[in-house]
Amino acid sequence: MRIGFIGVGLMGHGMVLNLLKGGHEVHAIAHRNRVPIEDLLAKSAREAASLNEIAHTSDCIMLCLSSSKIVEETVAALKPGLRFGQIIIDTSTSEPESTRRLAGKLALLGVAYADAPMTGGPEQAASAELGVLCGASPETFRAILPVLSCFATTIRHMGPVGSGHAAKLISNFLVTGMIALVAQAFETARKADIDWRNLYDVMLNGSGNSGVLRKMVAPALDGDFEGYRFSLANAAKDIGYFKSLASGLGLETSLADAVEDVFSAAIARGHGQRNVSHLLDL
Repeated sequence: MRIGFIGVGLMGHGMVLNLLKGGHEVHAIAHRNRVPIEDLLAKSAREAASLNEIAHTSDCIMLCLSSSKIVEETVAALKPGLRFGQIIIDTSTSEPESTRRLAGKLALLGVAYADAPMTGGPEQAASAELGVLCGASPETFRAILPVLSCFATTIRHMGPVGSGHAAKLISNFLVTGMIALVAQAFETARKADIDWRNLYDVMLNGSGNSGVLRKMVAPALDGDFEGYRFSLANAAKDIGYFKSLASGLGLETSLADAVEDVFSAAIARGHGQRNVSHLLDL
């Protein structure tokens, strides 16, 4: 299949590598950082000069972008070149309502839309071990399953368009809440003169053991605060999206408000582009 890929960053690089290994022809748009695209070009990917070229040359277009606003702008730019029978897969973490609106507009052109956000990070993208939460019609899900299988080991059809993004926001709320708890727990340990390494070693034997704990703290014990590669700004964005989802369902969001405050405070101090592990070292 000819796949257009937009968003070759930390996640996109590994995804494209595995799409190429799966035998797909991938045309990619360069990210701000050209290092990923140069590596992919050396491995048989092709560089597209414009979004219009992506729209005209692709059977399937994949988006791996940072916000719903950017997804909407990108789809608008693609729209003049789209044709009947194409499929757009949004692997970004986006707002479900925005996703449903886009899908409705594209359906009028005969273009199918699927939301397929992922669990896992750059390491899992590179090793083809991501999880995918997919929102799509049953027909679209069946059509894109071979594509998703190139970079994911666990793929679940969550329901119609928008369901995948709703599920991802719920998952990310749990993760961001755990990040905030780990950061505040170890800040308290520092002030209480509790040795981090001893505390961490024992926590691995208890219920507090988690992927978040290991990603954040294990590298930090040796002074590496880049262990969890997820920016503070993106974490805050996802919490905001989750709050909108929860409010729309009539749920109160006081806990989400408290989690959001942790990330907002870090961003206000100028740390938005740092990874969340830096909450341990602010």
